[in-house]
Amino acid sequence: MKRGGGGGPWGQTVVDEPLTRGEAERVMRRLWRMLRPWRRRIFGATLLIVGQTVCLLAGPALVKHGIDAGIDKGDAGELNLSAGLYLVVAFVALLFGRWAIRVVAGIGESFLRELRVRVFHHLVSLGLDFFEREKAGRLVARMTSDVDAMQELVQTGLTMFVQNILVFIGALAAIFIISWQLALFTFLVVPPVFFISRWFRRESNRAYLEVRERIGTNLATLQEGLAGVRVVQAFGRERAFTRRFRETNDALYDANLETVRIATRYFPVVEYSGVLGTAIIVGVGAWFVDDDVITIGTVVSFMLYLQNLFEPVQQLSQLYNVLQSAAAALHKLFGLLDTRATINERPGAVDLPVTGALEVDDVSFGYGEAPDVLHSVLLTVAPGERVALVGPTGAGKSTLAKLIARFYDPRNGEVRYGGVSLRGATMRSLRERIVVVPQEGYLFSGTIRDNVRVARADASDADIDAALDALGVRDRFLLLPEGLDTEVRERGSRLSAGERQLVSLARAALADPAVLILDEATSNLDPGTENAVERALEALTAERTVIVVAHRLSTAARADRIAVIDHGNLAELGTHDELLAGEGRYASLWASWNAAQSTRAS
Repeated sequence: MKRGGGGGPWGQTVVDEPLTRGEAERVMRRLWRMLRPWRRRIFGATLLIVGQTVCLLAGPALVKHGIDAGIDKGDAGELNLSAGLYLVVAFVALLFGRWAIRVVAGIGESFLRELRVRVFHHLVSLGLDFFEREKAGRLVARMTSDVDAMQELVQTGLTMFVQNILVFIGALAAIFIISWQLALFTFLVVPPVFFISRWFRRESNRAYLEVRERIGTNLATLQEGLAGVRVVQAFGRERAFTRRFRETNDALYDANLETVRIATRYFPVVEYSGVLGTAIIVGVGAWFVDDDVITIGTVVSFMLYLQNLFEPVQQLSQLYNVLQSAAAALHKLFGLLDTRATINERPGAVDLPVTGALEVDDVSFGYGEAPDVLHSVLLTVAPGERVALVGPTGAGKSTLAKLIARFYDPRNGEVRYGGVSLRGATMRSLRERIVVVPQEGYLFSGTIRDNVRVARADASDADIDAALDALGVRDRFLLLPEGLDTEVRERGSRLSAGERQLVSLARAALADPAVLILDEATSNLDPGTENAVERALEALTAERTVIVVAHRLSTAARADRIAVIDHGNLAELGTHDELLAGEGRYASLWASWNAAQSTRAS
């Protein structure tokens, strides 16, 4: 369930409704299933917590015995025995408590470690459509702030939560056992605590879900501002983006303050209910002692048990905040894990053949619920052929390339390689046979050698050297201070745009695919590096099937055939000379492009 939150010119925030009882139960059941590998240790930790609780509840009973059998009757031996046993059970309770915390924290941290890996693996397996819908900052929030919300719970909170529940139940049973008369008077303060606790549960649930959502929005704003800092500075938009961040940060501030307001209304009621209950027991207890209904030891132990009754309520209320925050975070992570990948491997999938023709058979496609952007496209590319996709911006040429790489599946029709539908192919063979080289090579933190090895994790250093040699670029990288072991830094900032693209081409060479899809790999380079990239491209594309998304018609002119995409349709198909002679859409594009080049030259 969703409801609209604070919006603005930068978009609208969407906030989850509080978890219903059914949703919370489903989260807990699913969590219990995921905890299967740790259930033995959970059982052991439970025994430790039960042992600690028994020791804590034994304390007031020993105090009662020491007063009634020792002080009241003047028996020093009974008094010393009670005092000694009290020290022993307190020490044992301390040992059990520390041991339980260590065991539970170990279980929790192991679970969170596995959960992080599971979520990350699921994320990188999702289709591109998911990442076009979701903001990177929100996904980072799922992996950071949402996991951190559970970390506080598993380290100490869970142990305290279970222990306080057991202490509360034990203390409630104890007060009825030692004096049912005093226990009845205790219930004078129960109704306000009950109703205020129900209100607190509802309101804190809503407030902490909103905090989680505001954190994600704030992180998304931060990530966008930092990732696009060059654009921000280039257009002097520092103040505007700072104002944008201030808005999301203020929204987070308000959400956190709301949780504080709820807490300040709740905790005083619980605290003063305990004070009022103690005052009632002191007054009524003195009256009962005077009438010989109960002993002084009973009154004292009853007050200690009463403390064990109200103190857990306060602690459980505080821990409830942590529990709600963790449950909300876990609910979001489970929602992420439940997101189905649109591109997956079907049961019974087969490997694509080593070589074969590419067939785009009557393919139509649209993004999400939007209308089709490609309409009944028919195209066959022979093995070793180079085909350029040209057309105006938004015509659908990049979309067609993504379908050929199976980044998306068509709504209608099929894309086949060697007679095998890409839908029915194993993902491993698909990524081995068809490789995409993007317009701008993305580099990860690490060395040049690490970034080339992205294409094939098991590649040796000799394999990497051979891939670079095949493109004729290894000597260029060996001139760097640490050669191929040079750290490229974040996003490859230590290298030029041309050098980053050469690394991207080396990845493709290492993968050694049958089909290359190129998104105009030289369109954003300076003339010096463009020549090096052009030579590397010629070496890379030799004897391979190549699909080029051509933004510059000079690139298209060198292709074996040219496919003109216009308004989602395959408008023309032929060689450069054939299309010029046909005086159709391509001829018009070529004339406009030539005129633009002449104007720039002059």
